[in-house]
Amino acid sequence: MATVTIPFDGNPVTFGVPDRSLAEILSPKPSTPVSDLERAIDAALDVPIGQEPLENWVKASDRVIIVSDDNTRLTPADRIIPALLDRLNKAGIPDDHVGCIMALGTHRYMTDAEIKAKVGDHIYRRIHVFNHEWRDPEALVDLGTSNQGTPLLVNRAVAEADVVIGLGAIVPHHIPGFSGSSKIIQPGVCGARTTAETHLLSCSGGGDSFLGIADNPVRRDMDDMADRVGMHTIFNVVMDSQGGVVGVFFGDMRAAFKAGVKMATDIYGVAYHETPDIVLANSYPCDLDFWQSHKSQYPAQRMVRAGGTIIVCTPAPEGVSPVHTDLLDFTAWSSKEIKAAYREGRIKNGVAAALATAWAMVREKASVVMYSPGIPAADKARLGHTHADSIDAAVAEALRRQGPEARLSVLTHAPDMLPIPAFESRGK
Repeated sequence: MATVTIPFDGNPVTFGVPDRSLAEILSPKPSTPVSDLERAIDAALDVPIGQEPLENWVKASDRVIIVSDDNTRLTPADRIIPALLDRLNKAGIPDDHVGCIMALGTHRYMTDAEIKAKVGDHIYRRIHVFNHEWRDPEALVDLGTSNQGTPLLVNRAVAEADVVIGLGAIVPHHIPGFSGSSKIIQPGVCGARTTAETHLLSCSGGGDSFLGIADNPVRRDMDDMADRVGMHTIFNVVMDSQGGVVGVFFGDMRAAFKAGVKMATDIYGVAYHETPDIVLANSYPCDLDFWQSHKSQYPAQRMVRAGGTIIVCTPAPEGVSPVHTDLLDFTAWSSKEIKAAYREGRIKNGVAAALATAWAMVREKASVVMYSPGIPAADKARLGHTHADSIDAAVAEALRRQGPEARLSVLTHAPDMLPIPAFESRGK
């Protein structure tokens, strides 16, 4: 029996896999964080990618909004924002002309303590930092439709700012190919209706997600939305699997993103050498709830044999979702049924319908067994998943389904991984 260790709920957890069944244990590539993050941030601000330095083009009269990702991401906003403020101050922009919005998308609102932890207590006291109140129609402005025809409802404070700077991290992502760049606008500071349509667009990839595909309809739509809002500048980071910053990318939205995608692919792109019957996908670092940890499914979906089994391992202390509480009414349906019900008005929550569609597409390729202390067995059943009391029990159930000769691969940090067939990897 082989012993496998994964990071789970802040601790290393081990489980067993029969020697004959263990195919591969895959993790992001080892990488070295920058030795002096402040110096790296300043260097990036000195020489932007595809753009003049910030202080050369902003005006003293400008109203500036910094759009930061929320506490579900590890982006070190508390280290980046002070450097940005220093540059803005040098250009004559006072602190009271600068705000920072937490780009929640449709996540729950952050508490004051969480916001302070994200941006740092000093920044919290220095500038106005606030949540994107996506549930409040008065906080949104209607900008018409994108080139894709997506209705564009965006936070009023962002739409009315003279300068918009997006912060975020670049990792492979099943909806726009990679996170980062224009994703901070959509879904970050858009209304739920906008996000629902974008998420549904991501389910048009012929049974698979857009994971790791940098140029796709969703990314193009997001870029168009960011253009309309006026976000031309980003400060994105690429991090290792422990949250250390490996690279910083500041400058033009498209050019800086392109450079960051190359590094993210080098780190998170992992070659696999066989198509396994079973993939065990660990949700670290997206552990808060299934609304985050569902990202572990898509790399597994990419790898697993059709008709195989995916094991999802996630702590999920906040359950399936503390916000989208109605989604369990339809998550076990087929993808076709969910999409039809939303279009016919039988499902009102379009964002939940879109993600439930993606989850159904995973199940339509492979059955799902879940080990999660935070999600009750009854809720797992409503997700269309099979409950397991432990990781060992989940492995045993998957082997029972797939047979004693089945092969099992492990993704230790699944949400941030981009599986690449070994023959494709050699060709790059």
